[in-house]
Amino acid sequence: MQSLGIDVLFKGNNMLRILGGLWVSVRISIISVLISIVLGLFIGVLMTSRNRVLRAVLRIYLEIVRIMPQMVLLFIVYFGTTRVFGINISAEISAILVFVFWGTAEMGDLVRGSIKSIPVIQYESAYALGLNKFQVYFYVILPQTVRRLIPLSINLVTRMIKTTSLVMMIGMVEVLKVGQQIIEANRKTSPNAAFGIFAVVMLLYFIVCWPISRLAAALEKRWE
Repeated sequence: MQSLGIDVLFKGNNMLRILGGLWVSVRISIISVLISIVLGLFIGVLMTSRNRVLRAVLRIYLEIVRIMPQMVLLFIVYFGTTRVFGINISAEISAILVFVFWGTAEMGDLVRGSIKSIPVIQYESAYALGLNKFQVYFYVILPQTVRRLIPLSINLVTRMIKTTSLVMMIGMVEVLKVGQQIIEANRKTSPNAAFGIFAVVMLLYFIVCWPISRLAAALEKRWE
């Protein structure tokens, strides 16, 4: 074990620090996803609007999110707002803002695709029953959309959890940052600590993400 550097984890409270750093990543992901789901439902409906200007604006928003690296967005929000606007935003709030900005666009696109995949006959049948446009969306389209979205949104959760590793670049002490701190503190006594620490970090990400991924696959298969 010592040759792999895993023994470092059992010194002092290193393992508890690693788990605490993992919880930071999971917490940011959960908060961001919950907000993104709510906003994404709204944005997704707007993406199906017949208003070309509105659709064009939302398309530009989606493309910005897809093209711009999350790290750049983190730097803009965390460092840029402080310098330009004089607003002091904590690293965690900055991370949540960036992930919500990203997650809302991704969720909105998923909602748009789910709404578009619903057969036209569903709309026609609802209108034939005397429902107005709001009632058609609220009682017929959105329930089906949400059902199709659950597996896809769960996959988004796993992507967010993995991407939260970037927040270490703005000073947040998450699981990778803790790992680096432990490696630096034991550099002389355990020269192979990097292998053991990062192997355990990889395993922890897998333990968190794999059940979520399996749940998404199971729901998708059940609701096909």
